[in-house]
Amino acid sequence: MFNKETEYALRGLVYIKLQNMRGRRPGTSEVAKEIKAPPFYTAKILQRLVRIGFLNSLKGKGGGFFFDPAKPDLPLIKLITATEGDRSFSGCGFGLKHCDSENPCPLHKKYSAVRQSINKLISEETVQSLAKKVYKNELSLSESMK
Repeated sequence: MFNKETEYALRGLVYIKLQNMRGRRPGTSEVAKEIKAPPFYTAKILQRLVRIGFLNSLKGKGGGFFFDPAKPDLPLIKLITATEGDRSFSGCGFGLKHCDSENPCPLHKKYSAVRQSINKLISEETVQSLAKKVYKNELSLSESMK
């Protein structure tokens, strides 16, 4: 549904939050291995998320990636908007530039309901809420991806 960057960013952030909940700060190699993503691409994504301010990192011994506990939870809609813009959940399902209730595409009526459901989901869920769900099930993220 989302592009690879968004998928890797989401899985990476959930994994990092899980490790933070366990008192750990994972590094790039660990995150890439756990989410089954290319290490170089994972590093670029994580560096970008640090620059945006979604994540923090420390270099050296005891370093790694972590969430600032003083910041509010990160809604999925903010992450998705940062990685691929809002077209995924606001654009036309048929790919038209001008589609609305006045000029609907063939999918408009049905796709509108799907888009509303997706918007509700990604507005209500956060990276932290997903990590808590995985943590409660005591599954590793890689087991969840099998």
